[in-house]
Amino acid sequence: MAEKKKANISTEPRLKALYKTEVKAKLQKELGLANVNQVPELKKVVVSAGVGKKREDKKYTETVALTLAKITGQAPTSRLAKKSIATFKIRKGMGAPVGYLVTLRNDKMYEFVDRLINVALPRVRDFHGVSRKAFDVQGNYNLGLREQTVFPEITFEDAAVLHGLEVTFIIKNGSKEGSLKLLELFGMPFEREEK
Repeated sequence: MAEKKKANISTEPRLKALYKTEVKAKLQKELGLANVNQVPELKKVVVSAGVGKKREDKKYTETVALTLAKITGQAPTSRLAKKSIATFKIRKGMGAPVGYLVTLRNDKMYEFVDRLINVALPRVRDFHGVSRKAFDVQGNYNLGLREQTVFPEITFEDAAVLHGLEVTFIIKNGSKEGSLKLLELFGMPFEREEK
């Protein structure tokens, strides 16, 4: 019997393969780094959403948690208040969650970033690019979305309750310049620089 040859199909996410084959070498050359281990690398992506004043509304909090689970493919964790704030009637460690978050790593992270850049961001209304000023000192990048409906996983029923979400890109060996170049090479649509 002739043995069947198994097809050598790569199951690696597109952006991860792109990073290994092209982006890493290009970044090392552009940034003038002597060691390949100094090249900026995406370590994790944190997707979070706060519930704000509606933390007592069970339907709203369930919708936020369900939306994050659908968008990321991972169950979110609830976050309790870290401080007591009298104005907002919040006590430290209070029973109702003040927000939800999901931490993505490895393949799920790359798949989410690919969908965010190529599917979700082009669906944002009146989109002119994401801000270049949202980098912190360590080179991490924060991106806020006003509505969860830009993701195709969200159905019409889920869109009845609108809420925003925050996406944080944690970048190892990052600097403002290096992280910007990394995200640009991934295809992040940054707004044009004013001349």
